[in-house]
Amino acid sequence: MSAIIEGVQPVRFYRPDYHVKTPEMRSPEYVQMSTAAAITLGLVPGKMHRTGCTQCLNLLVTYPEGCRANCAYCGLARHREEARDYADRNFIRVDWPTARYDEVIERVRAGGDGGRFQRMCISMITHPDSNDDTFVLLEKWARAVPQVPVSILSNPTTLEKPDLERLRDLGADIFTVALDAVTPEIFERTRGKGVDSPHRYDKYWRTIEWAAEVFGPEKFGAHLICGMGETEREILEVAQKIRDLGGHNHMFAFFPERGSLMEDWPPVERGQWRRVQLARFLIDYRARRIDEMRFDEAGRVADFGVPHEELDAIIASGKPFRTSGCPGKDDDEISACNRPYGDSSPTDILSFPFAPAKRDVAGILRQLSGRSTKVGR
Repeated sequence: MSAIIEGVQPVRFYRPDYHVKTPEMRSPEYVQMSTAAAITLGLVPGKMHRTGCTQCLNLLVTYPEGCRANCAYCGLARHREEARDYADRNFIRVDWPTARYDEVIERVRAGGDGGRFQRMCISMITHPDSNDDTFVLLEKWARAVPQVPVSILSNPTTLEKPDLERLRDLGADIFTVALDAVTPEIFERTRGKGVDSPHRYDKYWRTIEWAAEVFGPEKFGAHLICGMGETEREILEVAQKIRDLGGHNHMFAFFPERGSLMEDWPPVERGQWRRVQLARFLIDYRARRIDEMRFDEAGRVADFGVPHEELDAIIASGKPFRTSGCPGKDDDEISACNRPYGDSSPTDILSFPFAPAKRDVAGILRQLSGRSTKVGR
């Protein structure tokens, strides 16, 4: 199978065990991985626009039956089961090639000290085997590549508190929850009963609270998607609650996934996204609070509550506008999980997978001021 993905030039996707039919590819023997991870591992050729791919090995448990949830914005949703074979579906804008887990581990070990990877992440899905297979994958990794810490992108719907304790004891370093929809109403409409999906907002929040207890401060986080109908105040209120618990916020810009129920929903407005990115960074890494900020009648950030000179320096650093996620080894404020072009194209970058250049920061400033222009070309 070949494809051209924006930001990747050129790429030919293949599976190392191409003779094995998709229905026989299931975890824990097989895993899917992001395009950037596959390129970094050398499983597929290609390069990413303006960046050397990724320092996080993003893995996804996989089954021919697919995910049993039906989230309205997700490329893996159950309603797509007749559209493409599950293992061939796009997810966060790119294809996820499948490989034997043993081969993945061998390639990482061959790189010495984890090679280019500073972190590995196991992403769960809603499937009866997902919990047990995640335990197997984690335990095997912790024995084989102990120098590369592991994050768990969890599925709260199938987990209970003892499962979190087991993941910690098996060697998980960070535990994250993809809350995504930040209000109960939006969650219900996009992830719950409104789309015949099993997820529940209160269970996701309970799991975040369990993570705070089990993993402790700085060792858990939540994914939040900006642009699904919430106000800036609403998403930042959730970000503040998570930070008050001791966690960090991993922000995603809403970008309509091809074939999803929300494929016609507009991408997040650029000014909204930049304000939320900046405010999130202040909350997570500069000890600023939402009650220090001022919002207008539409819930938009009108004042960040930071002296102008300090705010200008933070913006000029470019850090607030880089992809937010689990940290690497060098700088806690810079994510190892840079997810290249997972929420935008390389000609209009929303989450920068690299340090923004001066020209990028200039474009970001224009977007912050309400002049929506493309950044990153």
